[in-house]
Amino acid sequence: MSGERFSKYQAMGNDMVVIDPATCAIPLTPQNIRLICDRHFGVGADGICYGPLPDALLPNTMRFFNPDGSEAEKSGNGLRVFARYLWDAGVVTDSPFPISIHGEALAARVLDKAARQMAIEMGRLEFTAVNHPMTFNEQTFPVTAVSIGNPHCVIVTDQLEQIHTLGPLIENAPQFPHRTNVQLVKIIDRHTIQIEIWERGAGYTLASGSSGSAAAGTAVRLGHCASPVTVHMPGGTAQVFLDVAWRVELVGEVTAVYQAAFAPDITKQLVTSEH
Repeated sequence: MSGERFSKYQAMGNDMVVIDPATCAIPLTPQNIRLICDRHFGVGADGICYGPLPDALLPNTMRFFNPDGSEAEKSGNGLRVFARYLWDAGVVTDSPFPISIHGEALAARVLDKAARQMAIEMGRLEFTAVNHPMTFNEQTFPVTAVSIGNPHCVIVTDQLEQIHTLGPLIENAPQFPHRTNVQLVKIIDRHTIQIEIWERGAGYTLASGSSGSAAAGTAVRLGHCASPVTVHMPGGTAQVFLDVAWRVELVGEVTAVYQAAFAPDITKQLVTSEH
């Protein structure tokens, strides 16, 4: 199975491998996902976009896998990376176009001739707790719990450096039995925030589209900001647009890194691993 091909993109430093089943037949078992995403023994990535799935009922259906081998319900940067791949590969030629994940069809838009700026509908924010006090390791914080298809725990604070200690603590806290993404948010002005991110299944992350959406939505819900919200992340900047029904559109840059084929050595590992 030599010549199994893949592509690599990055969105604000969030790097993704795209595996298209039309050009790569390697099975995406959890073990294989971990190896591909490993930065020492594999390609290295914050996740894998898999698609378009040939037998899916909805158009341009994808799945997204975290580097620990788990599957995520949604990834904002993953969706935008996948949109760029579909455009580059000629799978789609008109903008906007649909991308589907977990039964939800979302509209993607190409915003410039080079397809560097991509916009994606993220769906609707659902708030389950707003500025609710929660205690983690004897520290109490005002938490906003919000979902945009995947779960987020948002804390407004000026102490963003706490992400490295609070992130893993909150991700695995008993209050979140299915684990959660974590964002610490600093309010800059009425239309600007700065965030640090701990991503469920990935750890500390330079950028995350769904995290930016959840953080911006929380800042608006708490009255700190108004739409549109510019979200500064360590890897780059995105814009989040929210309507009155809490539907989100995420806009930001996507860069193509390279296209390649798995070499015979690693292909043999991936094909012969236990499935």
